[in-house]
Amino acid sequence: MSEHTCGCGHEDCNCEEVQSTVTLTLDNDEVVECAILTIYEAGEHSYIALLPLDEDGEQANDDVYLYRFVEPETEDGEPTLENIEDDDEYEVAADAFDEWLDSLEYDDLDVEE
Repeated sequence: MSEHTCGCGHEDCNCEEVQSTVTLTLDNDEVVECAILTIYEAGEHSYIALLPLDEDGEQANDDVYLYRFVEPETEDGEPTLENIEDDDEYEVAADAFDEWLDSLEYDDLDVEE
């Protein structure tokens, strides 16, 4: 995982915030840089939601990648991302991510009032 600052030049993209990213190598050997949206608990596991970025560091499409997130055994190790192979487990992870998204929308409404 790495961190980078967005250099897009847009005033409304919160460029002053440092964005945590992770680089994935997909099954087809394509390398994709992704922004970390959130790491969350659901059921018996932790999960990570990733947003693919284009070469300019902007959202590439409407996809969100969900992976099982495994903390390292030691402090100097890197976390591991694992594919979610089981449909039932994926359903649990996706439902929890949807709830997280809903809470963001609720928080946005709360601020505007």
